[in-house]
Amino acid sequence: MQNDVVSVSVKGVMPTANGCAVFLGNDDKTFVIYVDHSVGGAIQMTLDGVKKERPLTHDLISHILLGLEVKLDHVVINDVDAGTFFARILLRMENELGKKIVEIDARPSDATVLALQQKRPIFVARKVFDASEDMSEILERVLKQQAEEADTGDTEADEEDDK
Repeated sequence: MQNDVVSVSVKGVMPTANGCAVFLGNDDKTFVIYVDHSVGGAIQMTLDGVKKERPLTHDLISHILLGLEVKLDHVVINDVDAGTFFARILLRMENELGKKIVEIDARPSDATVLALQQKRPIFVARKVFDASEDMSEILERVLKQQAEEADTGDTEADEEDDK
């Protein structure tokens, strides 16, 4: 599997007019998957370690897996067609009846949330990684702009405190 997949991590989640842009990548390249606001929010909350009063859908799925003693092994973003990405979640079951690996079709956004919650690896098929446009420079620009806006906001807040 090592040569046909690339390990990636979530580099950033940015709101857009129609949802969120999720930047995935490694040191070589970053690409974007566009997701709806709710899943983008779930990814960001997981990254930020936000504690929720009640379980959201992805929390519920994680609790079910835990209750059934099923471990999420890893996820693979395995295909892209006309800008729509596809993923597989690989689950590992080991109990008194034996061992079993189950592979489930999923949206990459849902697979990403579950992988982040379970602290499991996210892979991208090499063909998908190679075919995706490199968005590293755009991510750097957006992060720099956000940092500058945060610094400006901090300076303004400090000036208000001084009054």
